[in-house]
Amino acid sequence: MTTILYARVSTLEQNLSHQRTQAEATGFVIDEVIADEGVSGVSTRLQERPEGKRLFDKLRRGDTLVVRWVDRLGRNYQDVTDTIRHFMRQGVVIRTVINNMTFDGATTDPVQQAVRDALIAFMAATAQAQAEATKAAQRAGIEARKGDETRYRGKKPSYDRETFAEVVDMLAQGAGASAISKATGLSRQAILRIRDDRAGAEKALAKWEEA
Repeated sequence: MTTILYARVSTLEQNLSHQRTQAEATGFVIDEVIADEGVSGVSTRLQERPEGKRLFDKLRRGDTLVVRWVDRLGRNYQDVTDTIRHFMRQGVVIRTVINNMTFDGATTDPVQQAVRDALIAFMAATAQAQAEATKAAQRAGIEARKGDETRYRGKKPSYDRETFAEVVDMLAQGAGASAISKATGLSRQAILRIRDDRAGAEKALAKWEEA
């Protein structure tokens, strides 16, 4: 039985090693890391990614697949739900680092199955909604900057794109500022600013990314 961490980053600013460090700090013992770099979770299905294909070939019954959160598998509702159900049918256990969620096909009780499937659907829908909201905020930031190349950018944010996405994910799951601070290394004040004005936080990040 093997425990495999699947990691994905979509931009050069994100960091693959952080996902393994966070998983191990939470108590996971990782046997192998399979990772895709520079791959969008919105437009590219897991089976279409270079290393995602290998993940499908490698996982066997009794293995555990660890992901930081379901958005690492994808940010498309149908893709994420299909992927998790496929692995469960194969006897693979899926676990998340954030919130320590576990999904498997062990239960035969129809009520437990319904609750499990509803939770999977909710998490997949949340991942897609967050991706769409981020894209909308990015577009708004680009529009606001048009024709203003000499703008004052303000103070550089203390978070990068990956950390920002992690904070947004954990907030969506109901995590408190203190727990998010411990997981990400950001101050509670920075987390509260993101929570209270996500669009503004996204705009501040975009200004520095594209400068």
